[in-house]
Amino acid sequence: MSTYLSQVWQLLRNYVRDISSQEMPKTTSVETEAVLPLGKSIKADKSVKFAQDNLQSDLYFQRLQESLKKWTISKSGLTSKIGDQTSGTLPSEFCLRVGDRQMHEEIYDLLGNGALKPETVNELMELLVTGKKIRLELLFWRLEDFYRRWCQGEFIDGTLDDNLPQKTRLKLAAQNIALGLRQVDIYTGLNVLILLLELHRYAKERDELKQKITFYPSTQPDTDNFFTSQLLRIINYSDALEIGNFSSIVGQFLKGGNFRNAYLGDANLTGADFRGADLSHAYLGDANLTGVNFSGANLSGANLGDANLSSANLTGANLSGADLSSTNLSGANLSCANLSRADLNRADLSSTNLSRADLSHADLNRADLSSTNLSHADLSNAILFGANLSEANLSSTNLNHADLCRADLSGADLSHAILNGTNLSDTILFSTNLSNAILVAADLSYAKLNGAKLNNAKLNGAMFLGADLSGVDLSRVTLNDADLSGVILSDADLSGADLTDAILFGTDFSYANLNSANLSGSNLSGAILNGADLSHSNLSYAILGGADLSDANMEKMTWGKKQQWEDVRGLQTAVNVPEALKEELGLN
Repeated sequence: MSTYLSQVWQLLRNYVRDISSQEMPKTTSVETEAVLPLGKSIKADKSVKFAQDNLQSDLYFQRLQESLKKWTISKSGLTSKIGDQTSGTLPSEFCLRVGDRQMHEEIYDLLGNGALKPETVNELMELLVTGKKIRLELLFWRLEDFYRRWCQGEFIDGTLDDNLPQKTRLKLAAQNIALGLRQVDIYTGLNVLILLLELHRYAKERDELKQKITFYPSTQPDTDNFFTSQLLRIINYSDALEIGNFSSIVGQFLKGGNFRNAYLGDANLTGADFRGADLSHAYLGDANLTGVNFSGANLSGANLGDANLSSANLTGANLSGADLSSTNLSGANLSCANLSRADLNRADLSSTNLSRADLSHADLNRADLSSTNLSHADLSNAILFGANLSEANLSSTNLNHADLCRADLSGADLSHAILNGTNLSDTILFSTNLSNAILVAADLSYAKLNGAKLNNAKLNGAMFLGADLSGVDLSRVTLNDADLSGVILSDADLSGADLTDAILFGTDFSYANLNSANLSGSNLSGAILNGADLSHSNLSYAILGGADLSDANMEKMTWGKKQQWEDVRGLQTAVNVPEALKEELGLN
């Protein structure tokens, strides 16, 4: 106590010294005061108020520091010896200098006047972790015991003679500080919650403390009660004063917290900081999580259905197996997040950053991914039936065996994407960039590819049944063994394309550019090649029965010695037919 008094005396001396140089002497006459410039007078008043505020802040901090210390001291004057105990229940032999009743009263007096400032909490934690006389585990256990009782309403429900929030309110009223009973109670409980969260976060990084200090703000889940609702009741109690009250006071201190299995449905947690927190299997359905920071958080198995996560930060978060159905994630950052096997059915992911995210086996049925960044993401085996991916960035994305049936990929960038065995049937691919994409054995049946770019793409064994590829850029594409039967390729650019052994039965190549294309071994039975540019192309061993070559350019074309030309139509009007072929067919 003597040490504390000397510290207070020193602060008072400093206060008097600071203001004496700015305050006029008491003997100064009215005349003298009257000639003082008004600006200087106001400046002096502000300086005095600033010094007073600093004094009050310093005195408060000293009181708080001393109280936290003495709450962990035994009657013998020595810090309690706890040993290796890991339970939060204090041994019966502990006889503390400050009993529970006195401690609870002091907590209300110290913490019931307003929310703790971040700088105060940081400075306090620095002193706690460096102070050798404070046993953090004992302080934690005592604060946790108070928190549990506060959550149960023990203090505010006390009798008139024993109501701690009421006693504190009356003390504050005597100092002309007007606060309601609930305000005092809420400030006190939330400030204790902040201290417990900070102690928990610190202990997580210390091997000697991590087993002794583990805090569950919503109580520890058990097998009998899968969800815990204590924290939700606190949020709603706090927000009864003002919407968003809990988030504005405690939100920035939630990082690294343990919220596993917490029930937080419909909670307002706007702008909260959950970085690195454990929210696995928590229920956050319909919650307002706008702008929340979940980076590095564990949300595996969590239920976030219909929640608002717009503009949230989920970089590196674990959302594997999470329910995000109908969730609003527009503008959110999910780069490098783990969303494997997550349910994103009908979710709004427009303008979201999902670069390098793991979405393998995810359900994105009818999700809105328009203008989303999915570059280098893993969407293998994902379900994207009817999804909106228009204008999305899917460059270098892994879409192996994904289901994109009836999806809208118009204007999307799929350059260098991997789509082996992918279902793109009846998909809208207007003006889609698929250059250098790998689509081996992909199904593009009835796909709308007008204006798409497929140059340098690999389409070995791909299916194009009923697809419209008219005017599409397929230059230098690999289509060997592909099935393009009945496909419309009129005016398409297939220069330098590899179509060896492709099935081209009845395919429409009218006016297509097949310059230097390799069609050897392909089946062109009934194909329409009128007006096509076949210059420098290779048709050796191709089957041409019933093909139409009218007006085709056959300059420097290569053909096989045993080529069958009997049923080929339009050779009479074809241009630049090689002389050797004319002689062979008797066209001279």
